[in-house]
Amino acid sequence: MKLAVLVSGRGSNLQALIDACAAEEFPAEIVLVLSNKAEAYGLERAKQAGIPTAVLSHKDFDDRESFDEAMSQKITEADAELVCLAGFMRLLSDGFVRKWRDKLINIHPSLLPSYKGLHVHERAIEDGARFSGCTVHFVRPAMDEGPIIIQAVVPVHPEDDADALAGRILEQEHVVYPQAVRYIAEGRVRVSAERVVITDAPIPHGAMVNPVG
Repeated sequence: MKLAVLVSGRGSNLQALIDACAAEEFPAEIVLVLSNKAEAYGLERAKQAGIPTAVLSHKDFDDRESFDEAMSQKITEADAELVCLAGFMRLLSDGFVRKWRDKLINIHPSLLPSYKGLHVHERAIEDGARFSGCTVHFVRPAMDEGPIIIQAVVPVHPEDDADALAGRILEQEHVVYPQAVRYIAEGRVRVSAERVVITDAPIPHGAMVNPVG
């Protein structure tokens, strides 16, 4: 399966996907890394791996819709079949999300539907949450909503600050994002009534597939 990965920053989840795709048996390859920021380090990661890159600055477009249409054209030109958001810090238009429905995934650093949006680690600690984690999900027009593919659970320790919790969750992000891509590329994933069903899938340690078919 051909992947397009959208980044805005350092691209650590992109690197996890690059490393996964380097394995001979992995059923996907990255054909494009696209960023809205020319200085994003994710572009350098892609270049080091020999992956084609593109930069489209949202500042060069009159509105979100025209920017998203230009992105969609780049993705289509690369023959990508699945779009992976990896720290892409732009809200997507409804039209873009509809065009790539069930072919557009995101990773969020909380156990959705809890703690959508920003500052999730600070909020979890402030609320006294005992557990947090990360979620890979199909994207829908509303922010941080969509059918859940896989989640990993991470304990919140009493001494945690936001950085400590974020670092521990990021380690799990690097595990479950490639796993979600594998499930999709192997044809194990389907969406039924806005819930994901995954069939015959091994579950990584510390992760939960929700629900299992």
